[in-house]
Amino acid sequence: MVRQHRPRAAGAAGATGTVEPLPHPRIVARDTRGPEHVALDADGRILTGTADGAIWRLTLSKTAELARSEVIANTGGRPLGLVPSPDGELLVCDARRGLLRVDPRGGAVRVLADEVDGVPLRFCSNVATAADGTVYFTVSSRRYALEDWLGDILERTGTGQLLRLRPDGEPEVLRDGLQFANGVALAPDESFVAVAESGARRISRYWLTGPRAGKDDTLIRDLPGYPDNLSRGADGVFWVALAGPREHAVDVLHHASPALRRAAWTAVKRLHPRPRPTVRVLAIRPDGQVARHLLRRRSPYRMATSVCEHGRHLVLGSLLERGIAVCELPAHPSS
Repeated sequence: MVRQHRPRAAGAAGATGTVEPLPHPRIVARDTRGPEHVALDADGRILTGTADGAIWRLTLSKTAELARSEVIANTGGRPLGLVPSPDGELLVCDARRGLLRVDPRGGAVRVLADEVDGVPLRFCSNVATAADGTVYFTVSSRRYALEDWLGDILERTGTGQLLRLRPDGEPEVLRDGLQFANGVALAPDESFVAVAESGARRISRYWLTGPRAGKDDTLIRDLPGYPDNLSRGADGVFWVALAGPREHAVDVLHHASPALRRAAWTAVKRLHPRPRPTVRVLAIRPDGQVARHLLRRRSPYRMATSVCEHGRHLVLGSLLERGIAVCELPAHPSS
């Protein structure tokens, strides 16, 4: 496989800045099992997909208590990233079925893409949509399925992809060779699309407009954990959840031989390691600078894989937990 060269972006940096305490989270909607990604619809309701294939719509009160929960569809697979489309329907990345369109009014599910260039899509992960209806979505791994995601991180397969689906078009690969491509989000002016590479602890960007259109570089590198889903905040920042803290042993393993990396995965798979009780989320400006860095080391909610703003609160989702976590968004120290 040909690896693309990724030049250092002007201004690209590691995750620094003041670390602020993340308030204690309150867990609600415990009927949702594995709400891996959380997003908001036009009315401020929370959308999430769960391990049983259900798409949930959750309404919070002004005090961020759960006011209503309802299942609006079932994909028949494993929904991960999801986002409302400009026409009011939902775009859903299903780890087993591909890129889907879901009607939240009646629950109808339609497959938009389940292969690219004749190759079946597997492990579709996250999705974003542009104002003109163009869809950008990721495939995390072409070697491992969702259940064995850790194997891809340990082996560092570099088989992730960023894809684009234009209205009435066919899916096309924009970037290949990504290290576990995960969250995806468009810049506020849609000049680039940001992609979280979990296995490389960085967020890359692919330029869509301007003199760098069609080229890629790094938005931010050396993150203190493994970035998962992305969302856009009210002031244009990218919110990213780090699914776990950086592990020195993983860094060492990535410099080992492929055979040793495979052997390590075989051993780890038998152990079923429990995620660390650390929750960390970052808000990153479109220039790659860290605006907020929130951390809680002893959290009752583990492996937060997504985060989004909900008024004065943050809402967290997790691949493994039951329920979503809600916590207050602290006032910025400089305000």
